[in-house]
Amino acid sequence: MTASKKILLHLGKKKVKFEVVPHKTVFTAYDLAQTLGEKLDKIAKTLLVHVQLPEMKKQGKQTYLVVVPATYYVDLQKVRKSLKATKAELAPEKVMAKFGLKPGALSPFGSLRGLGVVVDKALLRTKDVIVGAESFTEHLRMKMKDLVAIETPVIGVLGKKHKIKIQKKPVKKAKGRGSIRIKTRPGVPAKAGIHSKSKKMKKSNKK
Repeated sequence: MTASKKILLHLGKKKVKFEVVPHKTVFTAYDLAQTLGEKLDKIAKTLLVHVQLPEMKKQGKQTYLVVVPATYYVDLQKVRKSLKATKAELAPEKVMAKFGLKPGALSPFGSLRGLGVVVDKALLRTKDVIVGAESFTEHLRMKMKDLVAIETPVIGVLGKKHKIKIQKKPVKKAKGRGSIRIKTRPGVPAKAGIHSKSKKMKKSNKK
């Protein structure tokens, strides 16, 4: 599943510079960071959220894409306050399907699907950001200022940072050339094997 052609054409029309970043199949921002060897702060995590605005009580809920650094978790109460809504909740998968979206493969380009966009202000500190492209095998690297320019999102405090560290793969230590392996007979302890061997060496020296 490659990056959405609709997104690529959209960025091309806006004359926005970006880089397609291919990778193995991933479903979370954490796995993406591990795969690419990138810091979580440079990866944008996107969630789909339903909000109830005061002036829309009769019209129903409005759907927003909430974009935060991958090191943050989304606080729905903060989202509600940022949008001055009466209620905020995560949108179910059936709503994602309605917009042609899949869980784990969202992008921050809400303007392409008639969705509002709200961005955590912490993400503005990132110069280059890696964003979703509605794909499990490709993401996009672009300037954060360009994302803000083309989406004109609501900026607010949407979550809180949690401590997550990318686990480094353990380095296998090479066996030293000078290592000695002591072979013993089955049922004979290693010390006994060494002791008996030393006795034989002493006898041979006496001869």
